[in-house]
This record gives sequence, C-alpha cells and structure tokens, in this order.
Amino acid sequence: MSKASTEDLRAVVWTDTASGPALCLVDQTALPHALKRLDVRTVDQLVDAIVRLVVRGAPAIGAAGAYGVALALVQGEREGWDRARVDAEVARVRAARPTAVNLMACVDRVAARLDEGLGAVLAEADAVVREDLAANHALGRHGADWLLDRLGPDRPLRVLTHCNTGALATAGWGTALGVIRELHRRGRLDSVYADETRPLLQGARLTAWELAHAGIPHHVQADAAAAGVILRGEVDAAVVGADRIAANGDTANKVGTVGIALACAHAGIPFVVAAPSTTVDLATASGADIPIELRAEEEVLEWAGVRTAPAGSRGHNPAFDVTPGSLVTALVTEHGVREVAKGELPG
Repeated sequence: MSKASTEDLRAVVWTDTASGPALCLVDQTALPHALKRLDVRTVDQLVDAIVRLVVRGAPAIGAAGAYGVALALVQGEREGWDRARVDAEVARVRAARPTAVNLMACVDRVAARLDEGLGAVLAEADAVVREDLAANHALGRHGADWLLDRLGPDRPLRVLTHCNTGALATAGWGTALGVIRELHRRGRLDSVYADETRPLLQGARLTAWELAHAGIPHHVQADAAAAGVILRGEVDAAVVGADRIAANGDTANKVGTVGIALACAHAGIPFVVAAPSTTVDLATASGADIPIELRAEEEVLEWAGVRTAPAGSRGHNPAFDVTPGSLVTALVTEHGVREVAKGELPG
C-alpha cells in the first residue's frame, strides 16, 4: 500500500454489490499479513464481526453499528421480518460490546430514522462517518498544538501510545494516532513507542502496520515495558484513545492504559486522551459506572490454540480498565482541549 492509502483507509464502508447491499469491513484479524475485506450481509455476521474484533475501535464500532441498522432493515425486507423483529435485531447490534459508548449512541441515532425508510437510515449512517472523520482531523490538530505548546519547540517529540487508534479504529485518520500523524506531518515527531497490547496484539499487528505504511519511525514493545520506558525518561508524552469518558473525566480504554497514566504522573509528563466528543458519556457519572467487558478466558490461557497455562488455571480477561480523571493531563476532542486533572471536565 502507498503512504497515502493508510491515511485514506476506510475500515467500514457501505457497498451495493451485484449480490445486494453489504457492509464491507477491513478484516483486522488478518492484519498485518494480509489486507482482507469482509462483506457482511446479516445481523448475525455483523455481531460476530464486532465480537471477534474483525472491526474494533470505539468510533469504527460506532460506524459499523450505524450501518448495522440499515443491514437489519435490508435483511428484514429480504426475509419478511415485522417491525418488532427489526427492532430486536437492531438491539442485538447495539449490545454486541458493552464498554464503548459510541456503539450505543450511533445505533440509537440511526434507529431513530427507521420509520423514514432505508434512504434516511443510510443518510444518517453516512453522516456519522463523515462527522467522525472531520472530528479526527480536528482533534489531531488540537492535540498536536497542545503538545507543542506544552513541551516546547526544542526537539521532535517521543510519544508512547497503546492499542490501535488509527484509521482502522475510526472512520479514517485516527484519534490518538491522528495526533501522532499530525506531529509527523509537521516534522515534529521523533519516534513512537507502540505497546503490543495484550491479548490480541492490536498495537503490534495494527498500530505498527499503520505507522510503517505512514513512514513513521517506531518501536513495538511489551505492555509491561511501558512504565519503565516512561520512568527512564525515554518518552515525552503518552497519547491514547478512549472507549468511554465519564462526566468526571474518568476514562475507559484498552486494558493496560491505567498503568501508563500512573507512570506518566510519576514522571511528570503529559498523559493525553484523544477521542471524538461522541465518546464522552455525560450520563455516566464516573468510571465506577462504566461496564467493563470480560472476554473469553482462552485469550489469556492459550496462544494460537495451544494451552500455555496449567490445566487448572482460570483466566481473568478484562478488555478495558479505567483511568481516573485526576491522571488525565489533557482530554482532546474536536472541540479543543480540556485539562481534566486541573478540573476542566468534559462536556
């Protein structure tokens, strides 16, 4: 792929093929070895794709959920569903993953237009994607401006990031990775430390793939290395994404994030959360109210289908953790920057 193609990559696209309408997803389970696309034509297929992380990242899941409403409508017309069945299938899409608020919000937004028919539903889903892409570019600029103002112009920055927050995880460009791309575009990025991100290696497989194609110097490291790298002074800032941000600034993100925030606080360097405003959930008072998805035990007890833990061991596999708002130096959205740790709350 060309350098520009990763910037323009669309992980979620509605298509109208010879076989009928379909939701075309980049199959992120196949990366980095192959860039494959999966045509999804049923609600069952979409729910499975969300659960298996074929599509992942809060904004991208939100976009998939938005088009999932259209998918339910098309499948219902094809199979003779009544409205109650369509609504039930839309609810299944909405519940496919519990932590990322974008999925629920986008499904609800688009489902509100079901009575207007497929054209209106698709128009609303297209608007979700269009707005997310614009938000990503805007927050990328705001985040880069804030970091350069805070850290000064003396030298290019060394940035640590966690999980994947790029074009693959959004409608395009990226959130935290969008900030990193913007620094690189300005010639103000030295290098990136990309945590491998257990247990499915989203950082090693996906972030590194995007960074490589963008020509951005980077190292992949074990999640457990992040705190030590920060405390040794090898990082100037950490920039991560979010799956849900509570009203008090507490932030749910891929498991392992809170350790990075603690290390940044100890080292006195910025811990920056970059996410579109759709990820802010003012109805959730604090991180204690955010549901944390528990994934299958086998993801930590096995590797490539081979058991790596003793037969009697149980697995504990939370997909996310919550970083207290007191550790969030800056929250960057398309609307600007809030210094949450200083009391500037989302909203």
